[in-house]
Amino acid sequence: MRRSAVDAGVEERILALDPQHITEHDVNASLALGPTPQIILVHGGVYGTNLIMMSFAKFLVAMGYPEAKIRDPSNGSYSQDPFGSSKRLAGEIAWYYEHDGVRPMMVGHSQGGIQAVKVLYELGGAFTDKLAVWNPVTDLPEERYTIDDPLTGAQRSVVGISLAYVSVVGAGGVALAAPADWNMAQRLHTIPNTVDDFTGFSIDYDPIAWTFPGTDSANRFRPNFTADVRNVTLPRTYSHVFVPETEALARDTKMRDWLNAYVPGGANGQPPGADEGRSDNALWAADVWFSIKKHWCIEAQQSIHARRAAPATE
Repeated sequence: MRRSAVDAGVEERILALDPQHITEHDVNASLALGPTPQIILVHGGVYGTNLIMMSFAKFLVAMGYPEAKIRDPSNGSYSQDPFGSSKRLAGEIAWYYEHDGVRPMMVGHSQGGIQAVKVLYELGGAFTDKLAVWNPVTDLPEERYTIDDPLTGAQRSVVGISLAYVSVVGAGGVALAAPADWNMAQRLHTIPNTVDDFTGFSIDYDPIAWTFPGTDSANRFRPNFTADVRNVTLPRTYSHVFVPETEALARDTKMRDWLNAYVPGGANGQPPGADEGRSDNALWAADVWFSIKKHWCIEAQQSIHARRAAPATE
């Protein structure tokens, strides 16, 4: 690995972290100072949903995630258009991995969730056996189809690169009627092995994504090979359109504490303000934030170990 090491003390603190239990102090004093994955947010297909996904981006920043690792470096936007090129996003993922030494993460909402899964299929070679590296700074493809793996030093194809974590919410249903996504109708709920950890969120009653009580089997995500796939059902009180609207949650001290302590499947209790209706989207935000912290930590630890194990160069 040719990139410079971060402060040795920061590295030691990162290596000592438990990925399953990351506190707010761990984020601010350690993780935010070390190798940090790019997070690619993909908003829904309806006009204005970019602003709703922006709310989630600002939630992440308020919780301690470096803003530069969320914004698109070419135009400063917080999220991607779901009707953009999935090949471009796949090429960007390869570029980020090569330059950052840690694999990116991706979160998709509604139509953006379909796009996120399509990118996984692109990386798996489902549509082509050759993908160009795409430079997100210049927003142009590079004249190459391989990268130097930052962990091993070996040259490898863009096809076959994987992401650390991907989650989607409200993906499917009406959105699959878009011609651009017809090729995903039979693929959406089968997740290829180009992601380590995938979470599919659905709302118990969602007429837009076509998830209704008693239809779980038809809408459950499942692994095709090695991906760790979870399905999480959100309460029917959640709105398909406004699930990512979460910025305000980070402003409440008690809510922040609850969000940072949340563990999927744990005895988390109800989020603060649930009785007064002040916890909209908190369950979704908490689960996604837990997974982002977890894989941020794992990726940083792997990057540090790889750099330390690399032969010294003059």
